[in-house]
Amino acid sequence: MTVIGIVGLPGSGKSEAANVAADAGVPVVTMGDVIRQECRDRGLDPATHHGEVATALREENGPGAIAERSLPVIERALDDSDTVVVDGIRSDVEVAAFRDAFGESFVLVEIDAPFQLRAERLDIRGRDAGGDEGGESLEARDERELGFGMGEAMAMADLTVDNTESLAAFQRKIRTLLRDGPEALRR
Repeated sequence: MTVIGIVGLPGSGKSEAANVAADAGVPVVTMGDVIRQECRDRGLDPATHHGEVATALREENGPGAIAERSLPVIERALDDSDTVVVDGIRSDVEVAAFRDAFGESFVLVEIDAPFQLRAERLDIRGRDAGGDEGGESLEARDERELGFGMGEAMAMADLTVDNTESLAAFQRKIRTLLRDGPEALRR
């Protein structure tokens, strides 16, 4: 059993890593789905209230609230698969919850890319990196994420995957991680 947690700032490549896993048949548990469902349960649009509801969940139920709500989903996925990817880890408290639950079977992988490259990727994806037209700027998103404890979570990573090369090169790294384990990328 292996649970691979993915952490990284917006635009770093977390979703692409999750897509590679899904394409390889590895179940992906997206912590943001918990938040999106909570938005819908509160009658709010997930596209505009995601950050607000993420903050509210943590304030109402503690900093590990989203990880705790994700644990049963991960455990169900492990019933049918030896490996599960968890996308969207945002804090050291969440990392601790997964390490408590899965012990040495939990591997935290940081996806790293510089600010300017992340901004360009978000622009290409149609996500607002600059904050124009009422959207949240990448600086503001980074600040919110770091406020959750993401910097501490990234510092806890067992492995950092650099995502500054081509998309194909990044996808190869993630496939290697899934197929051969983290040691294959540490060489």
